[in-house]
Amino acid sequence: MLIKIGPRKRPPRERERERERERERVEQRRRRRRREGEKLAMAAARGVACGLGALAFSSGSAKDTALKLSQHYVHIAAGRGAVFGEATAAAALLCPPLQQRKKVQCCGSSRRFRVGISVLKALQKIQTEYVVKTEGDPGTLAYRAYLLSGSGKTVSPWHDIPLRSAEGYFNFVVEIPKETSAKMEVATEETLTPIKQDTKKGKLRFYPYNINWNYGLLPQTWEDPTHANSDVEGAFGDNDPVDVVEIGERQAEIGEVLKVKPLAVLAMIDEGELDWKVVAISMDDPKASLVNDIEDVEKHFPGTLTAIRNWFRDYKVPDGKPQNKFGFENKPAGKSYALKVIDETHAAWVKLVTRSVSAGDLSLI
Repeated sequence: MLIKIGPRKRPPRERERERERERERVEQRRRRRRREGEKLAMAAARGVACGLGALAFSSGSAKDTALKLSQHYVHIAAGRGAVFGEATAAAALLCPPLQQRKKVQCCGSSRRFRVGISVLKALQKIQTEYVVKTEGDPGTLAYRAYLLSGSGKTVSPWHDIPLRSAEGYFNFVVEIPKETSAKMEVATEETLTPIKQDTKKGKLRFYPYNINWNYGLLPQTWEDPTHANSDVEGAFGDNDPVDVVEIGERQAEIGEVLKVKPLAVLAMIDEGELDWKVVAISMDDPKASLVNDIEDVEKHFPGTLTAIRNWFRDYKVPDGKPQNKFGFENKPAGKSYALKVIDETHAAWVKLVTRSVSAGDLSLI
């Protein structure tokens, strides 16, 4: 006779103890996740408060609102669960690209860490951006546009903004937005070199027609007026930072700092002085990935290089002045030469700010 032996049945009391131990383990994991989540939430909320506080340099109601929001989010940090939704909303407000990310959701504890990371990344981006603070009214002699860093410190758009961005691209400071005609420029002889409108005989200067591209400068570059360039008829530098013509589709704003990649360069000779025009594209432009050198510009932006040359050749003609000339037989040089120009003018700037050469009336602050 065979006796079938099945699994041993545990007594009810033992089964209950096992269930109790499992519940305790689950609760411990839940408490651990909650503590870790609260730490991240606190960091995120405090970071948002700092980001909002950094915007509090504004005046009037904008300043009051920023300060109130900072206090609000610090208070929310003590509210544990709710902080993720509020902190993420604030970060999205400060960093619009974050609004498009699916991680900006707060439903379900499994997404908490990803949300916190997204918030902190957005705040990190805010810290590296620059904000424009203006004095005086546009269209007046008193107008000045100053740049402030993420910490609220006023910086020079010429000397303090690095030539290269953290991603390895080049920083480009916008002086003149596309489709405008006011001749804005960095005031190289004023402390902190703010952006102002150029003058002639006490009157504000305007181009005779709109410029069709964003126009500005490469920070930490300088065209040395004592250096004769043997490649371009021995012309001397014009004593200014290197100019950039940005061909992207978006109209930028005065003082905006864009990440760009150089594509070509024109050697303009303006009344005997060498005035480089680096042609570049913003990395946030839809066509940025398609263009990497001069040939790509001709393919994806047909006629643009000729239009840029003609615009700078002729813009002084309505005032009775002759056309500007260009080196290299009136043709643009490619990316490799543009990079050479940037390297040489950055080296010249280093000599300038280290006082290895005379600064003259230029401000080095």
